[in-house]
Amino acid sequence: MDHYKVLGLTRNATKDEIKEAFRKLAMQFHPDKHSHSPNSVMDGATLRFKQVSEAYEVLMNDRKRAYFNLRYSNNNNNGRTASGFNSYGYGYGYNSGSKPNSSYGFYSRGVNGDGLVSKLEIAFRFLTTRSGLLNLAFAGALLGGTFIIDTSGDTLWKMLNPGEENSDSLVEELRSP
Repeated sequence: MDHYKVLGLTRNATKDEIKEAFRKLAMQFHPDKHSHSPNSVMDGATLRFKQVSEAYEVLMNDRKRAYFNLRYSNNNNNGRTASGFNSYGYGYGYNSGSKPNSSYGFYSRGVNGDGLVSKLEIAFRFLTTRSGLLNLAFAGALLGGTFIIDTSGDTLWKMLNPGEENSDSLVEELRSP
């Protein structure tokens, strides 16, 4: 879903223009205004109000707006993945464009294509999350600890047995007939 089209704006709209467009459309589609309307009209207005609210939330937040602009400009299928879900990773998901998805909030983002760039993008996203950074730090601590333990064995042998051969050469002597 193109948030700019939902609000009837161009891509270079200012925050004041976004706010004004949202206020106008929110007043028009607010569910309380359609509480006495037939169910089909009320459901349509509620859905449209959710779309307008999501568009406002995304476009008013500089970080979300930049991410939306980046994802939408790189996506040739109008922001939809192969599964039909919105690929931006936040807000409401819409499957065929007419009915709201039952899962609100965050959900996994689809990636178009199976190329190297897509795989690198997935790896970069994982590594920049908090859990990815914690996993990376934990793996680094384990590898560092393993290296320290491995190198300290020979050092301890040499300290405790001055003048003798190291443990590796002794093991080789015992193994040879």
